[in-house]
Amino acid sequence: MPSAKIDPSIIVEPGQDSPLSAAISQRDRNIIETVHNALKRRDVLLAFQPVVQAVEHGQVAFYEGLIRILDHTGRVIPAREFIETVETTELGRVIDCLSLEMGLVALAEAPDLRLSINMSARSIGYPRWKKTLEDGLARNATLAERLILEITESSAMVMPDLVSVFMRELQAKGIAFALDDFGAGYTAFRYLREFYFDILKIDGQFIRGIADSPDNQVLASALIAIAQHFDMFTVAENVETARDAAWLAAAGVDCMQGFAFGAPSLVPPWREGREKRRA
Repeated sequence: MPSAKIDPSIIVEPGQDSPLSAAISQRDRNIIETVHNALKRRDVLLAFQPVVQAVEHGQVAFYEGLIRILDHTGRVIPAREFIETVETTELGRVIDCLSLEMGLVALAEAPDLRLSINMSARSIGYPRWKKTLEDGLARNATLAERLILEITESSAMVMPDLVSVFMRELQAKGIAFALDDFGAGYTAFRYLREFYFDILKIDGQFIRGIADSPDNQVLASALIAIAQHFDMFTVAENVETARDAAWLAAAGVDCMQGFAFGAPSLVPPWREGREKRRA
C-alpha cells in the first residue's frame, strides 16, 4: 500500500509556531492594540447591573459596575473578547484604575448608592490604582463604606497572602470585599478563614437552570453552606429565570444578580429617575 504524501508546507519544525498558534498570537496582538487605543482615547464606560435581595421582592442591595470598552466606531467590545488577554498585562492594571475612578465618581454623585467594582489581585500595590483610591477617599471618606471591591477567585489564589493583608487594611477603612466567580476555579478552602471576604458570589455555571438541575442544586447548596459557615453574604450570579430565582431564595441565598432582574445599563439607574422627571 503506497504511503500517504504529506505537504511539507504544513510540517512544523521544533520551536516554530504552528499556523494555529500564529493566528492566536495575531488575534491577541489585535485585541491588545484595540484595547490600548480605546484606553488612550478614554473610550470607557461603566455599565450598572442590580444585585437584588432574595427575600425583599427584588429590592436592590447594590449595583455592580462593569467596565465597557468602545472601539473606534463606538461599538462595545465584549469583555470576554479581551479580559483574559489583558489580565496579566499593564493594560489590565489601567482598566482596574479606570474602573475604580469611574466607580468613585458614581458613588460621589449618588449618596444612596452602594457599588461594587472589579479588580485583579495583580493591581494590589499598583501605584496608580492606590493613588486613585486614596484621592477619592480624601475627597469624601464616606465613599469607603459604600464601596465593594470584587476580586475573582482565580486572581485571589495567585497571591493569597498579599490579598489577605490588602483586604484587612482596606476593610479597616470601611471597604467591603466580594470573592467573585466562587467555585469556578480550584478553590483553596483553607484560605477562606484567612481572607474574610464579606461576600461570596457563586459562579453562574452552578446557577443557570438550577431549578431543573439536581447536580447544580447539590453544588450550589454546598457553596451556600460554606459561605454561611464563614459568615459571608451570598450572591448567586447569572440568574435568568423566575423559577431559578425561586429555588435560590428557598435555598437560602442572600442576593441574586442576572437578567431576571436587569441587564447592565450604561445609563445609571439613579439618573433615569431624574431624566424622566425633567421630561
